[in-house]
Amino acid sequence: MLALPYIFEFWALEHQVPPGGDWRTWVILGGRGAGKTRAGAEWVRGRVEGAKPLDPGTCRRLALVGETVDQVREVMIFGESGIMACSPPDRRPEWQATRKRLLWPNGAVAQVFSAHDPEGLRGPQFDGAWVDELAKWKKARDTWDMLQFGLRLGEAPQVCVTTTPRNVGVLKDILGSESTVVTNAPTEANAANLAQGFLEEVRARYAGTRLGRQELDGVLTEAAEDALWTPAMLERARVGAAPELDRIVVAVDPPVTGHAGSDACGIVVAGAVTQGPVQDWRAFVLADESLDAAGPAAWARAAIRAMERWGADRLVAEVNQGGDLVEQVIRQVDPLVPFRKVHASRGKVLRAEPVAALYEQGRVHHLRGLGALEDQMCAMTARGYEGRGSPDRVDALVWALTDLIVEPGAKWRAPRVRLV
Repeated sequence: MLALPYIFEFWALEHQVPPGGDWRTWVILGGRGAGKTRAGAEWVRGRVEGAKPLDPGTCRRLALVGETVDQVREVMIFGESGIMACSPPDRRPEWQATRKRLLWPNGAVAQVFSAHDPEGLRGPQFDGAWVDELAKWKKARDTWDMLQFGLRLGEAPQVCVTTTPRNVGVLKDILGSESTVVTNAPTEANAANLAQGFLEEVRARYAGTRLGRQELDGVLTEAAEDALWTPAMLERARVGAAPELDRIVVAVDPPVTGHAGSDACGIVVAGAVTQGPVQDWRAFVLADESLDAAGPAAWARAAIRAMERWGADRLVAEVNQGGDLVEQVIRQVDPLVPFRKVHASRGKVLRAEPVAALYEQGRVHHLRGLGALEDQMCAMTARGYEGRGSPDRVDALVWALTDLIVEPGAKWRAPRVRLV
């Protein structure tokens, strides 16, 4: 019974268990408080400890790398979920402060390194490493590269990376490597070990924002090169609530088919304040009601429900793929729904560019809860969509804002014919 608190396999969450297979780097992407540090500390224990306190483990020389030496010491070693707290008394290592290292009873050693000093990794060699919060290091690329040159002991040196995701090149390169395995976890995965007040506060402040998806959901949010929308642009567009709106529309980008492997159905709700000159109109994206792999009847019902919930004036739907069938499906749900069908006569990028310009002008605002839509927006580039699948949510957004702002603005700018 005394050993039970130290048997991590009994207590571990799914994302904290090392994956099987032949991998070199294990990346744990998690939200704040998701248990990443505990997973890293226990992985180190699993590598250095043998069956008995003095028996050798798989690793004999490890590197512990954090942003600073202080952070390695205070978080990775002596933190509440660090190596010392996780180790049973008879296997607990000795901290040798002057040498900046841990020494286990079986002779295994873990040296401490700072990402501020990549050159400090030049020379030492290791058979394993634990890297913490790599995505926020200022010299992440140089430090990671130097560490790789030092991982040359043993038969198969491995690295455990615990980090909250950020859009940095070195992390994306690591994630894209064939020798990398990844586990993900939101903050809520470790809710049993977190203060309830903390969860309530951070969710109230950041739920539905790109920062929340990064820091709480552990999702890597990124913008492609030459993206029409950037994370900074979308953060500037964020508002807590919409004012009284003069018009509200629900826009639908129906999938070609409705089976399990088909694209999602984009359903976006947006409204506009249309007082004064057209150039002063402002739009508010209210909700993303998109459905994954939905059949025609399901997405039609979802679109009508969104209209009722938001008090929308009109349903706008692209009919390039389904033609008159799209309207027929919608009218089977509500024969009297105000409906406008639109045809895509230009490519997705050309349709999206006028809408992106509205964001640059500060004329479009976002409510919370649009994370999946915003991810797609940041993958839409001047060359086309560079995300996975189809940009169904972006297409619906473009149709909504085109109906609300772009087309009225184009009519206002149309040259007037002078009659002689």
